[in-house]
Amino acid sequence: MSSLLKPFSVCEGPCESCGVRRGCPSSAPHQQPPPQRLAAAARSYAARRNLAAAAVGGRKITHPGKAILAGGIAGGIEICITFPTEYVKTQLQLDERANPPRYRGIGDCVRLTVQYHGLRGLYRGLSSLLYGSIPKSAVRFGTFEMLSNPMRDATGRLDNTRSLLCGLGAGIAEAVIIVCPMETLKVKLIHDQCSLRPRYRGFFHGVSEIIREQGVRGTYQGLTATVLKQGSNQAIRFYVMNALRNWYKGDDPRRDMHPIITAIFGATAGAASVFGNTPLDVVKTRMQGLEAHRYKNTLDCAFQILKHEGPQAFYKGTVPRLGRVCLDVAIVFVIYEEVVKLLNNVWKTQ
Repeated sequence: MSSLLKPFSVCEGPCESCGVRRGCPSSAPHQQPPPQRLAAAARSYAARRNLAAAAVGGRKITHPGKAILAGGIAGGIEICITFPTEYVKTQLQLDERANPPRYRGIGDCVRLTVQYHGLRGLYRGLSSLLYGSIPKSAVRFGTFEMLSNPMRDATGRLDNTRSLLCGLGAGIAEAVIIVCPMETLKVKLIHDQCSLRPRYRGFFHGVSEIIREQGVRGTYQGLTATVLKQGSNQAIRFYVMNALRNWYKGDDPRRDMHPIITAIFGATAGAASVFGNTPLDVVKTRMQGLEAHRYKNTLDCAFQILKHEGPQAFYKGTVPRLGRVCLDVAIVFVIYEEVVKLLNNVWKTQ
């Protein structure tokens, strides 16, 4: 009975005597655990303190659910604004030198499209991108937050190398789950419009015909090129965006970023990704077009382009892509950040 009345104190954090058991009586004797358990307990405790500190000070940890919702909203708005530039870029990349070129440049492509198909022609294939852009951005930002949250320090800061790896993971995830089938359908619909006798009457008719003739595999043409493109795309974008954000905030992680600053940083990240991986984008587009059967695989496609059209062909459509991507990334990051701020006010998470 006297032992039950014996005073004791409660440890705060890992017990000094065992390093493992939280809240153990300090006077209670027990065996010294092995060093491995001590180290594991210390790392676990430090990680919990870092996440707790990050949620209080610095940049708040974004809940993956909020990232998915905010990313989907941002992706849907962005594609409705920027699709005509994507249409022109795709047309120029499909315009091979091996055949008599149809377009003399960006302006000529826009003029002929409007002349023969009206203004609506610049939005041909929008539905396939719209249906895919919402889940694509949702997967991208959701995956990035899930990967990056455990890697942040006590202030919520993410170093540049880890942001590169998290961006790579986000790009690969969106490529496999969303982008490859979405991009394949978009390119086929746009390419079909170039033919003398278009076969597809619209998005759903085109999808049903492609799947009927080629199966689900027909929507996964160019998967390797797409994974390479999207992985490098998001790795570059998140790396540049994170580096600029860290530079701007300096030693004050709580410093707010005005939407204009976010837009400028986003446009810069977009431009870096364009110059970094446009050759992969050209190869991906060819592998997803109606003439993809001409190529054995992604490497053969790149070799054929180099052999018949020269190295400059790998940068076809760079200018319209540059305009679209800079606007795209700027809009997405601004809308994403603002939507997350709104969600933080109505959706309380730890």
